[in-house]
Amino acid sequence: MGKNLKGKECGKGICQRKDGQYYARFVNKYGKRREKYFDKLSDARNWLADAQYDDRHSEHEHTLIPSEMTVNGWFDFWIENIVGDLAPNTRKNYRERFVHNIQPFIGHMLLTDVKPLHCKMILNNMEKSYAGSSIRQAYIAMGTMFRSAVMNDFITKHPMDGVRFNKPLRAPNDVKYLTLAEQKAFLLAAERSHNYDQYRLILETGLRTGELVGLTWDVIDWDNRTLTINKTLEFRHQQKSWRAGPPKTAHSYRTIPLTSTAFEILERLYLSRHERKEDEGLLQALPFIDRRTGLTRSLNMHDLVFVNWRTGLPAKNSSYDTHLYKLCDEAGIKRFCMHALRHTYATRAIESGMQPKVLQQLLGHASIKTTMDRYVHVTNESLVNGVRQFEGYTII
Repeated sequence: MGKNLKGKECGKGICQRKDGQYYARFVNKYGKRREKYFDKLSDARNWLADAQYDDRHSEHEHTLIPSEMTVNGWFDFWIENIVGDLAPNTRKNYRERFVHNIQPFIGHMLLTDVKPLHCKMILNNMEKSYAGSSIRQAYIAMGTMFRSAVMNDFITKHPMDGVRFNKPLRAPNDVKYLTLAEQKAFLLAAERSHNYDQYRLILETGLRTGELVGLTWDVIDWDNRTLTINKTLEFRHQQKSWRAGPPKTAHSYRTIPLTSTAFEILERLYLSRHERKEDEGLLQALPFIDRRTGLTRSLNMHDLVFVNWRTGLPAKNSSYDTHLYKLCDEAGIKRFCMHALRHTYATRAIESGMQPKVLQQLLGHASIKTTMDRYVHVTNESLVNGVRQFEGYTII
């Protein structure tokens, strides 16, 4: 075990030099030493783990990737072999941004020739025609792709170093959430809907749509009244089939204490589960990779909490939105999509006095900044309440 300058263990194969850099090394199965220097301990550990994994699973001593690799070639290898465990939607977003925005500028270039100016040029070109969220996706796709190339020794320097984008992700009023009045009007209209329990459960837990669709009975702890998020389910229209997967990120694995309303919804559905219509498609078990362990798990569709009353199959993500639009029209409020219910949950939580750090854990965010920037909004009601609270404060 190597140690850092303070005498703490860094892990096998890693130590810290006097100049502060971390030194990672190992001997591969062919008896050759591989080594590299890093400024951060986490980078050294990631490189060592990746390099040892590649060494164990490669069949030949030479690299699987030629030195004259183009950006196109690297992206194809990276998306298929290195980030294959990402959520399907994330990989889809990476591919779309690469094909539409990155590839036309640098796809033909050698991986080693890409410089920060090329990356900045791509982002600048998107400024006029794309929303800030799409520019951010391109930024993340390039950053993640090139960082992997650095970690695997195909380039020596990250070409995104110092590159930033300026366009804001969205204007504050672009993020949709329901005011208290809108929420009451919506729930009143939704009471007559077969999807009422799904909508209400999101408003009580903040689940993402894929997490709701993939909810199974085994993740409910009836004694402790909690709900564990450990998988998702979505319909892939291109393949015309259902696909199970892990939660969006490693931080999305979480256990949520249930409110009384959420518990009553799930308990009622569980007691009546044998009365619902079930299609033969529910007999299948869908495999997926657990992001935390790397092991294959299965989602048994027969155990799904929510099944469409008419088809006996899960409701597709898109069909929820279509149904929501009709309910919004009935309620006389502006149309919104399923994710707005998650936004609304977060907003109500902050209005109730919940600590942002607690909300971060309940939503499954890696960063508190994500929670505050994207999901928490100051409503007119909270402004009024804040002023009244200030007004009632007296100094003795």
